Amino acid sequence: MAGGIWVYAENQNGKFKKVTFEMLGAGRQLADQLGEELCAVVIGHGVGELAATLGEYGADKVYVVDSPELARYTTDGYMLALSKLAREHQPAVIFLGYTVQGRDLAAHVAQRLGTGLCTDCTGVNIEDGQIVFTRPIYAGKAFVEAVFAEARPVMATIRPNALPAAEFQPGRKAQVIESSATFGAGDIRQVVREIVCQASGRPELTEADIIVSGGRGMKSAENFKILEELADVLGAAVGASRAAVDAGYVPHSMQVGQTGKTVSPQLYIACGISGAIQHLAGMSSSKVIVAINKDPEANIFKVADYGIVGDLFEIVPLLTQEFKKLLGKK
Repeated sequence: MAGGIWVYAENQNGKFKKVTFEMLGAGRQLADQLGEELCAVVIGHGVGELAATLGEYGADKVYVVDSPELARYTTDGYMLALSKLAREHQPAVIFLGYTVQGRDLAAHVAQRLGTGLCTDCTGVNIEDGQIVFTRPIYAGKAFVEAVFAEARPVMATIRPNALPAAEFQPGRKAQVIESSATFGAGDIRQVVREIVCQASGRPELTEADIIVSGGRGMKSAENFKILEELADVLGAAVGASRAAVDAGYVPHSMQVGQTGKTVSPQLYIACGISGAIQHLAGMSSSKVIVAINKDPEANIFKVADYGIVGDLFEIVPLLTQEFKKLLGKK
């Protein structure tokens, strides 16, 4: 292989997505095993200072594409910037996060470069000199290992929280290489007029280490407050099943599952969730799963590491109080 291991460092509001550091950790191991350089790619406007920090997370080089036209993400703008850079430097591998932006960008860049794309990967290894990706299939019921026979560069999207983050090395420097981006009339067909963000003090769902989720058993939107109280004590995000979203209890942005968000937290607490296949597809890779349901036959117990059979409206408040005591919170 030649050309380096590349990581697309997705940034938002002056911060890198957590999965960026996880990809750098995996990329560093691959680069060392294959004798390659680990390179990060940062695209945006006014991101030079932010990009320089990636050396402390293992990057040898950081390519920066900075332009006013790239201040906000657009499919065309970022696709043209990343594909142009890849054609100039011929990377062996390009990793992107399995995020909303990463999934959109990866598919368009792969098509532009005429290569393949392995999506939603939860593992990356080297076998016989080839990179082997592990990814779930059949709604998470099985896993397959995939390799690229001929297509180059190798492209893959990595599921957040699936891999350990890169070790922080204070003072380590990376070579920062600035690249220009020029766009002609009609190159960027999308125009972002406004970005509306929902204010929340909780972590983003796909990046959270702990998630408290509710299902149809919550019975109403008002009842989600008891999950929010537990989440605030634990520093967790709040999620929901499709049934809860369809019932109008919470917005779609909170949905975990095949038609929602895929998550891999350290701890997933499922409250009043039956365990439909659609939901399991989005959370079965969680490290530890705790299920609370009054139905002892609920399918969620088949994937749970710990199960509590009982009324969630009694159990969740008790858990909240106990965690407050353990964590010294009032």
